[in-house]
Amino acid sequence: METVNIKSRRYLGSKAKLLEFIKDVIDKETNDSYTSFCDLFAGTGNVASAFNSTSKKIILNDNLKSNYYSYDSWFTTGPFDKNKLIDLIDYYNHLENLDENYFSENFSNTYFSEENCKKIGFIRQDIEDKYVDKIINSREKSILITSLLYAMDRIANTVGHYDAYRMHGDLDKKLELQMLNIPDNATNQNNEIYCTDSNALVRKITSDVVYIDPPYNSRQYCDAYHILENVATWNKPTVYGVAKKMDRKQLKSAYCTVSAVKAFEDLVKNLNCKYIVVSYNNTGTKGAGRSQAKISDDDILRVLGEKGLTRTFETSHNQFTTGASDFSDNKERLFVCHVGVKNDKEFVWNDIPQFVKSPLNYTGGKFKLLKQLSDKFPSKIDTFIDLFGGGFNVGANMNCDLIIYNDKQKEVMRLIKLFYENNYFDIVKKIESIITEYDLSNTYDFGYEKYNCDSSSGVGSYNKNSYMNLRDKYNSLEKDSKEKDYLLLTLIIFGFNNQIRFNSSGKFNMPVGKRDFNKSIRKNLKEFCMKIHNDKIEFHSKSFDKINPTKYKNSFIYCDPPYLLGDAAYNENDMWNEKREEELLAYLKTMHDNGIRFALSNVMIHKGKTNELLKKWVENNHFNTIYINSSYSNSNYHLKEYDDSVEVLITNY
Repeated sequence: METVNIKSRRYLGSKAKLLEFIKDVIDKETNDSYTSFCDLFAGTGNVASAFNSTSKKIILNDNLKSNYYSYDSWFTTGPFDKNKLIDLIDYYNHLENLDENYFSENFSNTYFSEENCKKIGFIRQDIEDKYVDKIINSREKSILITSLLYAMDRIANTVGHYDAYRMHGDLDKKLELQMLNIPDNATNQNNEIYCTDSNALVRKITSDVVYIDPPYNSRQYCDAYHILENVATWNKPTVYGVAKKMDRKQLKSAYCTVSAVKAFEDLVKNLNCKYIVVSYNNTGTKGAGRSQAKISDDDILRVLGEKGLTRTFETSHNQFTTGASDFSDNKERLFVCHVGVKNDKEFVWNDIPQFVKSPLNYTGGKFKLLKQLSDKFPSKIDTFIDLFGGGFNVGANMNCDLIIYNDKQKEVMRLIKLFYENNYFDIVKKIESIITEYDLSNTYDFGYEKYNCDSSSGVGSYNKNSYMNLRDKYNSLEKDSKEKDYLLLTLIIFGFNNQIRFNSSGKFNMPVGKRDFNKSIRKNLKEFCMKIHNDKIEFHSKSFDKINPTKYKNSFIYCDPPYLLGDAAYNENDMWNEKREEELLAYLKTMHDNGIRFALSNVMIHKGKTNELLKKWVENNHFNTIYINSSYSNSNYHLKEYDDSVEVLITNY
């Protein structure tokens, strides 16, 4: 009789083609020093099978009974009579002219033909009866059920899952069970199998290596394999809908919902092991909404980083999907955490873009103009001086030996310094603790529904009172501290348009905004932190004329002051006026006379007004005027072509 192997089932997210990669990484990272291996979301058991040997204890778990029977078949040492099972399988394969039963009454001519449904129903009931009558033992029951499930999977009128069946599919295939190719009992001596919630299980077990391969998206496995679970449990429930599904509420996984990150945090926190290995692919926001990953790389690295040193490995992989999404360049990643080993280096991402955006939405920020500006800067600069640093969009993106950040607004300077000095994950953790303390919204983890809001209207109405309490707390603190800096950062994240504004008394006075600590802000924060951590930066909060570029090697000044013709918040309370403009121009002329190169961003014309002071200064000193296309494409225009606002870059080189 033909036999069937454990890898023969189709399964969403199957790692059958990745076993060599997974085993190679784990063996190398652990120096093959482990004696126990736990597969918490084992599915069909493919990964565990690659580690099953006389020298390893294997622990398998899944919340589906259909998978548990498979583990009992392949991984335990319970006795079974192989010849008896072969005879029974042969008997089942030759059944004919059967009566109607639960399965045929509910599923005929859907996933299977009427004839095959009668056979499936008869066989499953016969297995149950023989077990009750003690004709077969528990291991033999598991082997027969597993053989039946594998046989069903081979002929099912589906694309590999049971969310739906093909309306005009092939129902002519014949159901034929096969004996399982079960390993020698010596291999399975110390193995343990479970069918329970993984987060509950980890509180009770220990293992050298814990392998975690949770669901990646909103597609519940109990939905995809409901019919196999129905046959495995054989409670004969009422089924409904076109897909003939049973009630599956008790089988729903938190890892397929907005609670996935919280579930993952709880799981990892309670693991008792030496190594944690997480499989997760790079679907991210690719494909259809239901196919988008529920846990981001940031979250995985942050959570694992709290347990120990974490490394990332990846390989190309064309995953088995439900067919709604077409992924290209799909990568399967392994995150390997060495528990208890100190993270003595920053995490490094390979996907940081050429230009990163500051997480501070600073008025007049030059992020969208970076390509134009950087193309106009000198090719060789040793020291880049960002004289009016603001949100630091320009200086942060310069590749120089030394970068000088200066901004007179000390609160903003302290935030930029905070990004530079602290690990991204630590920053996130602190912000999230403030969010929790002040009962602010967290749509990143829980979506908008929890707050009775939607993405269009935002969460401002929910956050207003909590935001005001946070703002009052910040404004009540007189002494500068890192704690105060984090409060300000959280206010900016939850404030109107993420902008920064202080009144004449130095109090932060922006109203609440529509958004919270969402994916976009987290992305900017991560990329910005990673970018500037690789640089050598000096931080200052001085008046521009207190910065002396002559003391630095081959220095270059980039100057983006408040615009005299502008009407931004920093022009309130006479913070920038004609006198300060004259002082700045005199400063730059002095730097020019000392051989220091500079580039000055400004507007020559704005709302019908001309900056005559700037215009005369440029003409008198014969400086160069480059007209910047403020629509953010790389083009230069003549002055006369602008009717409203003329943005310029003035250089002395």
